[in-house]
Amino acid sequence: MATLPDLVAMREALLAARYQGTRTARDSDGSEITYKSDAELATALASINREIAIRESELGCSRFVYPVTSKGL
Repeated sequence: MATLPDLVAMREALLAARYQGTRTARDSDGSEITYKSDAELATALASINREIAIRESELGCSRFVYPVTSKGL
């Protein structure tokens, strides 16, 4: 089971491979994965993004920031 930092690193590697136009990405453990098409890469990215969202919700990470301001009185 991958940790949240591992998943983020995997996502960054997949995004880099996709933007460079390559179909081969190196995993965080050093293994190399070759995808057949861009659609397969997109499916892998969607899967990792879902897993990251699940892990962040388990940790209580919030994507919303509510600023609290005052006039200092």
